[in-house]
Amino acid sequence: MKKVLRAAICAALVFMGCAPSAFSQDRVTLGFARLFTNDALGDMHDRWRSGSYAVSRFRGYRWDGQLPSEAGSVLEARIRSEIIAPRSLTNRAIDRPYAGVIAPGLFTHFDVGGFEARLGGELVFTGPQTKVGAFQREVHEFLGLDTPRVLGSQIPDGVHPTANLEIGKDLTLGSAVVRPFLEAQVGVEDYLRVGADVILGRFGRDGLFTRDTVTGHRVLGISALPEQGISLTLGGDVARVFDSVYLPDFGPATLKGDRARLRAGVHWQGERAAVFYGVTWLGKEFEEQATDQILGSVRLSLQF
Repeated sequence: MKKVLRAAICAALVFMGCAPSAFSQDRVTLGFARLFTNDALGDMHDRWRSGSYAVSRFRGYRWDGQLPSEAGSVLEARIRSEIIAPRSLTNRAIDRPYAGVIAPGLFTHFDVGGFEARLGGELVFTGPQTKVGAFQREVHEFLGLDTPRVLGSQIPDGVHPTANLEIGKDLTLGSAVVRPFLEAQVGVEDYLRVGADVILGRFGRDGLFTRDTVTGHRVLGISALPEQGISLTLGGDVARVFDSVYLPDFGPATLKGDRARLRAGVHWQGERAAVFYGVTWLGKEFEEQATDQILGSVRLSLQF
């Protein structure tokens, strides 16, 4: 199954690269997507999928509310960072290795047969070379929190090319938009995922979303004319995980083959400001994991 996934995504990447006019014209910035996630905004424990921050910039020729049919016309350049930690930062008896992650990536969004597709890849840097662990230690020391003592258990330095493909379709049901999706990835983690998201309200209508790697929240990147008010978002997915650099075979944790997520959020749109807050339940990722966890995510947008 892993070989099939790898071949399919690689073939799609080759197809994207063959689009004749994908890079032949001047582009403009169409929008930005940002999301900050931390368990301090959720269950208040500094552990496991502890924190992440992702920023995306969208470039293209124009945006008229619909995806182009040509891959490469709308590009998303993304950089994200993540802290994956053991159950305790001060107890050297770890239940999973510490992982600091920095991942720049490039994706394209396009329409294929009436379905929305996002295709692209990242270079996922891991290990002490990312300085993520050193940054967390300095922040804890500055705030007077416990100094992490588990940085010696980090995943080794490495660069992990990762390809990702998602296909979904919006279905309008009254005032709600339901979007089932399929996702496949090979690289730093190999998995197949199926899920759905629901928006109750006008949030993101005629805009373009991207998906947060950790929580699965859909983050608005290109806005049409925003309508003021409150919208609710719901979502969930399950994945079959075949391999993970974050949970190596020689480590203390045993990879759990099935992985689930549930999420909910509220988006408020004002005249010159917008705020999103979301909560995500993450199921267990490894067999020895004592409990599941809850993360909180926030995005603030201001217009001047």
